[in-house]
Formats: sequence, C-alpha cells, structure tokens
Amino acid sequence: MTSGDTAALDDPVGESLRGRHVGLGRRLGRAATYLPGVATFSAVPADADAADWTGLARLLGRDAFADMFSCQASPPPDWEQVFVLEGRQMVWSGDGRPGQALAATGTDVAELGAADVPQMLDLVAQTRPGPFWPRTHELGTYLGIREGGRLVAMAGERLRPPGWTEISAVCTAPEARGRGHAARLISALAARILARNERPFLHVAETNGGAIALYERLGFASRKHVTFRGFRTP
Repeated sequence: MTSGDTAALDDPVGESLRGRHVGLGRRLGRAATYLPGVATFSAVPADADAADWTGLARLLGRDAFADMFSCQASPPPDWEQVFVLEGRQMVWSGDGRPGQALAATGTDVAELGAADVPQMLDLVAQTRPGPFWPRTHELGTYLGIREGGRLVAMAGERLRPPGWTEISAVCTAPEARGRGHAARLISALAARILARNERPFLHVAETNGGAIALYERLGFASRKHVTFRGFRTP
C-alpha cells in the first residue's frame, strides 16, 4: 500500500463531506459539518485559520458541540474543550475476502433502516459504541442480529472517504456477548465493502484492548495513532 492510497484517511470527515456525504452535510467556506441528527462530526483544514473557525461556529451556532474527530487543527482559545480520547485508526490488511463462513449474511443478519431506529438507539444506549443519532443510519449500510425479535447486535458504515468505508457502531447487548455476533457483522460489512472495490477501515479507543484484538483477528492492522477531540463553540 502506498502513502497515496491512504492519504484520504488523514482527514476522513472532511473527505467524506466533500465527496459521498456532501448531501448529508453543510458547508461554509472551508468549514463543514453534518446535518443535525446525522452526526456531530465537523471538519476544517489542517491549516485552518480564523475565518475557518468562524465559519464553523456560524454553521453550528452558539454553545454548540463540535466533534472534531481526528482533526489536528487547534480551535481559538474561546472554544471550550469537551473531551479528549486517545485511539487508533486500523485498516483492512487481508489478502483476500473475509472468511466465507463469517461473511455470509445468514438468516439472522438483516439490513437495518429507518423503521429500526428506535431499537438501534436503544442498543446504543445500552452499549455506548460511540456517537449515533436518529439519522446516522443514512451514512451507509447497517446490519443487525435479532434474538427473539429484539435487536441484540449491530454494525454499520459511517465515514466514506474516497476508496474507503469506515465500519462503526459495532455493539452487542450484554446478554448476547460471546456468541460471535460482532465478528460476523464486521466480516459481512467488510465483504460488501471489498465487493465495491473499496477498503474497510475503522477507529477504536486505545484502551479497548478486546476490540483491537478482535479487529486484528479479522484482518485489520493499525495504521496510526489518533486523538479524538470535541469542543463547544463560544
């Protein structure tokens, strides 16, 4: 893999909002953010100046949350820092397709849509896999597994920079863990992404050793360390 292959991953939010997610976002100058209810991710260039931060503040409004994801630019001092989280970016490194047994959709794996949002939000509330809102499912394909009619596991596609699709919202209800649901869902999504001649990637908190080990077993390798940051506009 050349550096050019992964260049879009250095600004996955900005690249997504300039490309396949342009219809799900809004822009002012060089600042961009997703529509309310879709995501709170925002982007400015790495060399952002005062005009870029002013533009983003105008898009978001006063006292609003700006999830800058892995953006390295620093906002003005009157932007209140809300959180900092150390993590890593991982990319698909497999030499083929995910194992057929894992990647097979199966009768208990189903695509999720707008009608499933209440159950998706309930599962997210239980498991806290990361930001997920009523319209987040519009970012890409989401798959789920039900037991007794209840959604107990899901994973989906989130950021989509050129040539890549991020796998995100990987979560399993506490009572359904240990059954391989996450591995099956990730592998099914990876197979779909690879079939489109794109490559899967994902992000994970540095402290989540169990998830990192799972992703490595499924064919992902660490690309780089990232720092996730969130701020509140003045």
